[in-house]
Amino acid sequence: MRFAVIYDACVLYPAPLRDLLIRLATTGLFAARWTDQIHDEWIRNLIAKRPDLEPQLPRTRQLMDKAVEDSLVTGHEPLIEGLTLPDPDDRHVLAAAIRAGAQLIITFNLKDFPSTTLDSFGIEAVHPDAFILQQMDLHEGIVINKV
Repeated sequence: MRFAVIYDACVLYPAPLRDLLIRLATTGLFAARWTDQIHDEWIRNLIAKRPDLEPQLPRTRQLMDKAVEDSLVTGHEPLIEGLTLPDPDDRHVLAAAIRAGAQLIITFNLKDFPSTTLDSFGIEAVHPDAFILQQMDLHEGIVINKV
């Protein structure tokens, strides 16, 4: 099984970062995963700031799902209620990470995913900058070819 990561909605919101993370995911170096709920969250937040983008976002969502094989996590919903995080609205992200067997949650909101909670699941929250730099360190040539 490949190294798996969950992309939180906040890292999919900015188009340049979303594009880079999807490009990295297509390398096959790791398995990038997300859920329909994560999609709904980043799209809802983006439409709130940029309603003019609403017509094109369903296609963006579809292209993301198509570009990254097996990206959609399902069956995580029963885990949500049993999880505790500082922001209860983030429990679905942790549930998806558990269900997907992910080792990392890529997020800007590190404080919302405390290591005291994640450690018991063998999961770590990582800032996208740190994740991208790590991929560069490990696979520089492949990453540069995708960027």
